[in-house]
Amino acid sequence: MKLPFPALLIATGNAHKVQELETSLSPLGVPLQSLRDFPGATPVVEDGETLRENALKKAIGYAQQTGQWVLADDTGLEVAALGGDPGVRSARYAGDNATAQENRAKLVAALHDVPLAKRAARFVCHLAIADPTGEIFCEAIGECHGRIRDEARGQFGIGYDAHLEIVEYRRRLAEMSPAATRLIGHRGRATQRLLCEIWRRLR
Repeated sequence: MKLPFPALLIATGNAHKVQELETSLSPLGVPLQSLRDFPGATPVVEDGETLRENALKKAIGYAQQTGQWVLADDTGLEVAALGGDPGVRSARYAGDNATAQENRAKLVAALHDVPLAKRAARFVCHLAIADPTGEIFCEAIGECHGRIRDEARGQFGIGYDAHLEIVEYRRRLAEMSPAATRLIGHRGRATQRLLCEIWRRLR
């Protein structure tokens, strides 16, 4: 089966995310680039009301700017006790220019009086691929469920990963190896489903 794209531009400059996706997308066997390879690209404003809206907006926007096939994602942490917050504003939870540390501190503070049994949370990742004209080719969603712990642990991952405990493993997501994260993490699961969707469309 011949893929419709000779290469993919990953719509991020985040080195950690690029590395994770490079490994997960290796079955495609196509070259991957990132926004670091297109320094003239104008940042797409992520003002959608949902993760899906932002993923689609980035995929379409960067595809139309660069004339490339683009893979974009938007990822958020949804905490049940906080009504689904921080959700689509996960990267800006403590403010538009907030650091990851500030976002994590606000999350822990917001859950100060919430018992552990009621701290259920999930990461959600929405992926979308757009062709060079900006038409969406396919989409996929992945989730990773757990609960929020106050203490940050783990050397892997980014953002809130050090606070989300995968209950069945009794370990934070950031304590899981990159290989394990590709299997049970939200982005890893979304990528697995994306690959299945690509193969399905080519049958």
